[in-house]
Amino acid sequence: MSFLPLFEQHSWEGMGQRIESMRAQDVERALEKRGRRDLNDFCALVSPAAVPYLEQMAQLSYRLTRKRFGNTTQLYIPMYLSNECHNICTYCGFSVHNKLQRRTLDRDQVMREVEAIKSHGFEHLLLVTGEAHRTVGVDYLEQALEWVRPHFANLSMEVQAMDQADYERLIGKGLNSVLLYQETYHRDNYGEYHPKGHKRNFVYRLETPDRLGRAGIHRIGLGTLLGLEDWRTDAAFVALHLGYLERTYWQTKYSISLPRLRPAAGVQSPNVEVTDRDFVQLICAYRIYSENVEISLSTRERPVFRDHLLKLGITSMSAGSKTEPGGYAIEEEALEQFEISDERSPEAVAAMIRSQGFEPVWKDWDSVLG
Repeated sequence: MSFLPLFEQHSWEGMGQRIESMRAQDVERALEKRGRRDLNDFCALVSPAAVPYLEQMAQLSYRLTRKRFGNTTQLYIPMYLSNECHNICTYCGFSVHNKLQRRTLDRDQVMREVEAIKSHGFEHLLLVTGEAHRTVGVDYLEQALEWVRPHFANLSMEVQAMDQADYERLIGKGLNSVLLYQETYHRDNYGEYHPKGHKRNFVYRLETPDRLGRAGIHRIGLGTLLGLEDWRTDAAFVALHLGYLERTYWQTKYSISLPRLRPAAGVQSPNVEVTDRDFVQLICAYRIYSENVEISLSTRERPVFRDHLLKLGITSMSAGSKTEPGGYAIEEEALEQFEISDERSPEAVAAMIRSQGFEPVWKDWDSVLG
């Protein structure tokens, strides 16, 4: 079983036309619907016709989020293990064509990073690497999990797509979640952004969540890179993918991230503008479509904007992020994946969350309780 047959039933152009055809009555029907919304409802909620309804969408999104997640916001932090990469991706600072300093952390360096991160109280750690199968493949990742597992309650990864057997090995070492973004569901243009490397294989990447589901992962993260292609059409394909996964691997939890293309060394500028209003509409549409999906907000966004988004459907936020290997404890310069925008300390972000009547959660799940 695979998402591919369902994906192939929907063309990029057809999905875009479906969204553009939505009218006010379609938006109203989606907002008033009881029970699970379908893809047609989502297309209405991300359509231009929904813009006049943003206030209603925001209020509904707030109510649904509070009902399912309460007044809590989970805090997590990324640890970049390596910036080595064999791919050329036109939007990423780790791309192999950027001839800058590369680093893969050894055990001692990882433990220095762990010490720095733990000083802030984090229990949710996201491990990130470039895609270099020979140097940061499954063997290295298995070791890294062994190093950090005793120090954190929840471990996630954002690394290269892998086979089911590889994921099963990593789950056995304590891996809880995998975030793997399609970047764009525009199959014809996907190769333009990935001209070299394993990531160029569109279908292999598309079917990775299926391999994760069969491997029994606790949580799968989906998303696209906002700024590459039409955000509305890409979002509809994310919704299609999410709906399929929730039905097929119903014991797995799911999250959505909304990264906007950010400046980095040697990367392209956005092809498509995604305004703050667009961003708000997208968050609300995802929440109304799926009450159970976790929605994560990274430090790519401006501090004041992150503060205002908190109540709209966000369930987790990164804080104090560094996007280069060794960024927390090693002072030598290394290549960043992208520039962050919210440079506040974890303590400052936690204080902001409390000031809005929410509770920052450093630990809310432990694998021994699963």
